[in-house]
Amino acid sequence: MNEVKNKYSIGDKLNFLKHNRKLAPKREAESRTNDFSEIYHNKKESELVMQADRCLDCGNPYCEWKCPIHNYIPDWLDLVANQQFDKAAQLMHQTNPLPEICGRVCPQDRLCEQACTLNTGLGAVTIGEIEKTIADQALNNHWRPDLSRVKSTGKKVAIVGAGPAGLACAEYLTRQGVKATVYDKYPEIGGLLTFGIPEFKLEKKILTKRKKYLEDIGVEFVLNSEIGKDISFDELQSDYDKIFLGMGTYKAVDGNLPGKQSDGVIAALDYLIGNVNQQQNYQMPEAVYHDLNGKDVIVLGGGDTAMDCVRSAIRQKAKSVRCVYRKQENDMPGSKTEVNNAKEEGVKFIFNLQPIEISANQSVQVKSVVFERTDFDALKYKDKQVVIDTDIVILAFGFRASPSDWFENFDIKTQASGLISTQENTLKTTAENVFAGGDMVSGADLVVTAIAQGRTAAKQILNALTHEN
Repeated sequence: MNEVKNKYSIGDKLNFLKHNRKLAPKREAESRTNDFSEIYHNKKESELVMQADRCLDCGNPYCEWKCPIHNYIPDWLDLVANQQFDKAAQLMHQTNPLPEICGRVCPQDRLCEQACTLNTGLGAVTIGEIEKTIADQALNNHWRPDLSRVKSTGKKVAIVGAGPAGLACAEYLTRQGVKATVYDKYPEIGGLLTFGIPEFKLEKKILTKRKKYLEDIGVEFVLNSEIGKDISFDELQSDYDKIFLGMGTYKAVDGNLPGKQSDGVIAALDYLIGNVNQQQNYQMPEAVYHDLNGKDVIVLGGGDTAMDCVRSAIRQKAKSVRCVYRKQENDMPGSKTEVNNAKEEGVKFIFNLQPIEISANQSVQVKSVVFERTDFDALKYKDKQVVIDTDIVILAFGFRASPSDWFENFDIKTQASGLISTQENTLKTTAENVFAGGDMVSGADLVVTAIAQGRTAAKQILNALTHEN
């Protein structure tokens, strides 16, 4: 510890001036596009310490307020700066059950790091990298919280959906002495963390370690089990005191494009799930693998899912990969970091084109996409439309609610959009003893937002169980 402190003068209040923001190096694009492994190298502990010590420890920590789960960021940065890594991990877990995942997939450039006071010109503290690396280290060292003083309440809660909302709910309840059992139709936990995010952003072994952690503290998983099909909702109501629904949103938005039924048109999530299924050998027959080797590919959309698709297609050795977005680059909703990674890897971006039709040949195979110009200078063009030839079109317009057909039978009401209706503060549904959270309540959103709702619902469930005693 003293060697690191001496080398970097840890504790010097002017370190934010003496040391620049420094991100972990990336693998070269030519190398990383040959596999699906994560692209960032790990930082040395000494570098983490130095970056953490740049924190100004603001009296009003904007980074903490900007975070949807209000992580105690300045506090665990101080612990890292003093090489108290286990204590930092422990503090991270007080607000976030999945810090190693948020450190990888959260758009820090729009949340905590954007709000960092140093971001005004000196470069934000590398909060995401520190969070990811310290949490990784804790899991690798088999760190577990001390729950020896937690007494069982004798209560049981069923959680439907092993995505971030469900896992957050389960972890919180378990820490409070409530038995949490998580059901999911997929063969592994994580929901879209596992099946929708490619390994170059989140390797699946990370989820395996998190699952072991959750099992060790007392969470039970029942996988390959779909509620309403393999297990009835009646059974859950009979066997558990409360139920939490965190089943996500999986219905693709297709934009009502003419020609969307043509061969070669693929929904983004179908494409990504098929990739993961093939790479991990999960043996899900419904998850079709799409091999884009040698194909001309167009991805429609500008969010993080679109970036996952274009970067996956590059790794499949597509002949060309183009991302076409209807507005300007600055309007894209996805992470700027992901857009830059995609550019480095050879993706071509085309802006200010709105798709209006997918054209196919006589065999109903995609041959092109017809676009309409949307930029302010569109009037200067002789042709208001643009046609781009392609073999494959991936629709990455986002996701809509996909309510289960058994909801109505159990008085689980939904809005016109299909999202579940809940009380705003409690996340209680219209059904007795049933709560819900995550994307199926708020719509497709960030991982960290789903975690926040899972924890909020858990607190409300615990409050309800306490008052019933």
